[in-house]
Amino acid sequence: MARLKVTQIRSGIGRKSNQRDSLRSLGLKRINDVVVKEDRPEIRGMIFVVNHLVTVEEVE
Repeated sequence: MARLKVTQIRSGIGRKSNQRDSLRSLGLKRINDVVVKEDRPEIRGMIFVVNHLVTVEEVE
């Protein structure tokens, strides 16, 4: 199964609560935090909500 490397590039301060919650659920706490997650619909949905705050790369 594919994996996604998600890097936070912008702050969640001043954002809507659902965006802050999505960042926290992804495991991102501060700028330049990196997490690797399985490529699943739930994860894709959280990334979609905060796509302006993160960058996403596909890794093996």
